[in-house]
Amino acid sequence: MPAKTPSKILALYLIISLFALTLPAPGWAMFIPSDHAAGTRTSDLARVQSALESTVIQQRLVDYGLSSQDAAARVTLLSDEQIHDFASRLDSVQAGGDVVGEVVFLLVVAIIVVVVLEATGHHVIIKR
Repeated sequence: MPAKTPSKILALYLIISLFALTLPAPGWAMFIPSDHAAGTRTSDLARVQSALESTVIQQRLVDYGLSSQDAAARVTLLSDEQIHDFASRLDSVQAGGDVVGEVVFLLVVAIIVVVVLEATGHHVIIKR
């Protein structure tokens, strides 16, 4: 039996991993008690209202031509799902954005590129 080259091993690994990624993920479903859903709306609405009271957000609303009363009235018109989605995204909002996740992603991509190049016989040389 002939010896497998690193590129054949890498190709086989990529084929198997791509096949594994196409398999459906298991889903979980259950009922939510109605009192839990009602409590969620009021707590989410309170979080959104407290975020709207921020001076930075009020200034941005004024820049867009909305008063804080108009924004509060429009928030109350949103559905439960929209309010929950908005409230859950408030925690992830940062002043400069989420840079850490992007940096980690770029590092992982760079490492994968270097490993693939080394596996195919190319050499990565870093000079100063």
